Amino acid sequence: MSATDQEIVEAVLAGEQHRYAELVERYRGKIVSYVMRMLGNYDDAVDLSQEVFLKAYTALDSYRPQYPFTAWLFRIARNASIDELRRRRLTMVSLDAPVATGEGEMQRDVAADAPGPEAMYLEGEARGGIEQALNDLPDKYREPLVLRHAAEMSYDEISEALELPLGTVKTRIFRAREALRVRLERAAESSEGIALGAEER
Repeated sequence: MSATDQEIVEAVLAGEQHRYAELVERYRGKIVSYVMRMLGNYDDAVDLSQEVFLKAYTALDSYRPQYPFTAWLFRIARNASIDELRRRRLTMVSLDAPVATGEGEMQRDVAADAPGPEAMYLEGEARGGIEQALNDLPDKYREPLVLRHAAEMSYDEISEALELPLGTVKTRIFRAREALRVRLERAAESSEGIALGAEER
């Protein structure tokens, strides 16, 4: 029988640092999946997930065994993801803003053949309707739904990870599922309309 999370944590804190690899192996896939849905990019998710496990390791002595380890770990992942999204927003610049060079300032050249709405729609379709619809959900609905399905966490664990009442978690997951269903139905109807229009040409 494999050791519980708590047993591994106790072993690591007792000096068996190599045992931490068991926790990394146990939760790597779920953490990467969660972070990817938060950031929208797999490579970034892999990099940030490594930081999450490093942060968790250095803060392991602050973990309290009365709470699920998964909730504690995903709270670290959530905070790291939010910090990364905030950092990205701060580093975004206007395309109209001039660029400083050694010879003064110059305007940015933006390609005139940037993808239009139709191309962007088709690109979204290629990425998968479910993923796109999931990404369109507000964070407060997407987060608990991702934790429930991608991370396979219980409602209690999600409540602890997001620091929300259990009833709020259940309500948000229900509303997220309903919103997802509506978005997917609309996308399907839209796709059928485009297909019919193409056939009539």
